[in-house]
Amino acid sequence: MTTKLQIKNLSKVFHAHSRDIVALESIDLDVKEGEFVSIVGTSGCGKSTLLNIVAGLTDYTEGSVVLNGQTISGPGPDRAVVFQSDATFPWLSVRDNIEYGLKIKKIAKEKRTEISNDLLELLELTNFANVYPKELSGGMRKRIDIGRAYAVAPEILLMDEPFGALDVVTRENMQEELLHIWSTKKTTIIFVTHDIEEAMLLSDRIVLLSPRPGRIKDIIDVPFARPRDSKLRESKEFYDFRIKLREIWDRE
Repeated sequence: MTTKLQIKNLSKVFHAHSRDIVALESIDLDVKEGEFVSIVGTSGCGKSTLLNIVAGLTDYTEGSVVLNGQTISGPGPDRAVVFQSDATFPWLSVRDNIEYGLKIKKIAKEKRTEISNDLLELLELTNFANVYPKELSGGMRKRIDIGRAYAVAPEILLMDEPFGALDVVTRENMQEELLHIWSTKKTTIIFVTHDIEEAMLLSDRIVLLSPRPGRIKDIIDVPFARPRDSKLRESKEFYDFRIKLREIWDRE
C-alpha cells in the first residue's frame, strides 16, 4: 500500500493564560492508503488536537503534515470530518443532508442523485430518504453524518469519537455499520476514541498516545483477520489482546 498521510516531528503548543501548554510533541506517523488507524489515549492527551491538525482546523507549531504529497495548511475537500456531536441539518431531508457537500461543489443533480442513492442503500436509509432528522434515532442521524462525509469522496475520513454520545447497544451497532461501509468503500480512516475495545474491533493499527504532552507511546498492529463483526468481542483472542493493550497503556 502507498503512503497516504505523513506526519513528521509534529508538535503543537497552545498559548494560554501567559503560559505555554505542550499538547503534542514529536509525533511521527505514516498512514497507508485504505488503512484504518485508531488514535487512543486518556482525556487531554491530544487525540482530537492531532485529528484537527490533519483536518486543517488547527495549526501546528513544528513539523510537517503531508497528504498525497501536499502539505496541509488548512481545510480542504480531500478531507471529511465526522464529529461526536450530531451534525445533521434539521431543516433538510436525509437525502438533502447527504447531498449537501455535493451541492456546495456544484455537482449536477443527476450525479448527486446517483451518489446519494448508492449511500442511502449502503446505509440502509433508502426508505427514509425524504424524512427529516428529528424523526430519526441518534444512530440513524449518525449514519447520515457518515453518508454526507462519504458523499464527497474524501481522500481521508477523520472521525472524532463519532459514537461517543450513543448508548451502548446503538454504539455497537454503529461500529458494525462502519465496518461494513469501510469494507465496501476502503477509504483511509483516522479514528479517535478512548475506547480500547472499539479500536480493537475497527482498526488495522492502534496509535497509543501518552498523557500530555501527547507523544506516541506505541503503535500496535491489530492481529484479527477481516471481515470482522461483533462476535469477535466474545473470543479468547480478543480478550487476550485487550489485556496486552492494557499492559502497554499502563506501562510507564
